[in-house]
Amino acid sequence: MPERPGFEKAGIEHIPEERRHGSAGSLFTLWFAANLTVADYVVGVITVQDFHLTFAQAVPVLLLGNVLGGLALGLSAAMGPKLGFPQMMSSRGSFGRKGNYVFGGLNWLSTVGWFTVNTILGVYALQVVWPWANYYAVAVVLVSLQALVAIYGHDFIHLFEKVMAVVLGVMFLGVFVAALDAGRGLVPLAPTLAGLSLGSVGVVLATSFSYLMSWSPYASDYSRYLPSSVSGRRVALFALIGGGAASFAVELIGALVGELTPGMGLFQGLYGLTGTFGPFAIAAILLGAAAANSLNIYTNSLSALVLDVRAKRWVTVIAGGAVGLALAVLGAANFVANFESFLLVLDYWITPWLGVVLVDYFVLRRTTAERVANPLGWDLRALAAYAVAMLVSVPFMVPAFPLGFPFGALAYLFGGADFSYFVSFAAAFLLAYAFRGAGRNH
Repeated sequence: MPERPGFEKAGIEHIPEERRHGSAGSLFTLWFAANLTVADYVVGVITVQDFHLTFAQAVPVLLLGNVLGGLALGLSAAMGPKLGFPQMMSSRGSFGRKGNYVFGGLNWLSTVGWFTVNTILGVYALQVVWPWANYYAVAVVLVSLQALVAIYGHDFIHLFEKVMAVVLGVMFLGVFVAALDAGRGLVPLAPTLAGLSLGSVGVVLATSFSYLMSWSPYASDYSRYLPSSVSGRRVALFALIGGGAASFAVELIGALVGELTPGMGLFQGLYGLTGTFGPFAIAAILLGAAAANSLNIYTNSLSALVLDVRAKRWVTVIAGGAVGLALAVLGAANFVANFESFLLVLDYWITPWLGVVLVDYFVLRRTTAERVANPLGWDLRALAAYAVAMLVSVPFMVPAFPLGFPFGALAYLFGGADFSYFVSFAAAFLLAYAFRGAGRNH
């Protein structure tokens, strides 16, 4: 039988069939709500203001980035019902128990990092409406509420995101209509090639892809309670459409606001542009941050347990929330831009990891619940494929801060854009297949 609604006792252990429940459609509302968020809005704004695409030029590029990122998310989510484990726990089937520590650790850093960024941006958004609001007090309240949702666990998170999908969907629709009305006749809707460069297109493509793709190490955390009989294709499709549609829509809002309010702050422009709807627009940004952060801190707690931390899940939730709050307090000034760049660089680890995990599960069919439950200590073939793929992608990396040769040495082939995500994924996928012996079950 399912656990009492709202409270989850499980950690990273296998979910037996008698405790499975839900439908694939629940993943649509979960990923839809989690991506109606502040980070997507920021991606849209910088697409126009920093990468110099027009709104019309941004539309097809953002669409492609979100389709590719949504595909990565969907394929990862499809592993949950069959395996019954959280995503980073399933990764043990590829890399081994100890070999997987590095990826559990990186995912812990990623999740606490995004939790911190969303908290800071959420507070900043609120202060646009209420400039008198105390930054530290608001941060404490936000972190406490988000951690509480994560402590209650899987079923409560799904319920929370289902409600947020409706609330945020209506609010962001209102924001889009208000922004579109304000820009009527001011924003050309027909795309042109004027002023367009391969580099700018590539940067926007990589940015929109990497944001949505970066949810992949979370995906099975929210599908592992589904019955094993649920169609993997339906799971993948609902996750792709939910996450991709929301991310794309909010990035379009950001791009529209960015084009109509050049030189204004991220949230001041939105607030001023939407007129009387401005407070609701800011409220949507704040609630969107909470929707995303509930997933960030929950997955953060599971990643800590994958490191064989001996603690209850609620303890690791509180620990991760405390770290996120401390970072938000320490980094209140001049923090978000640099730290978000750091997190995008940190995303470099995900695509080669994803390449190995997906080839093991979908192509070689070697990742099973039994193998995850009883993994090797180290899987050297997988680790070698990962390491080589990462090295191969280095000349295509264009990190936010210069690291010198060989970083970016071949980026000129793509107009200076960062295509390393795609290179590392393809290299890891092919190398893992080759190192496994072209399909033999090692």
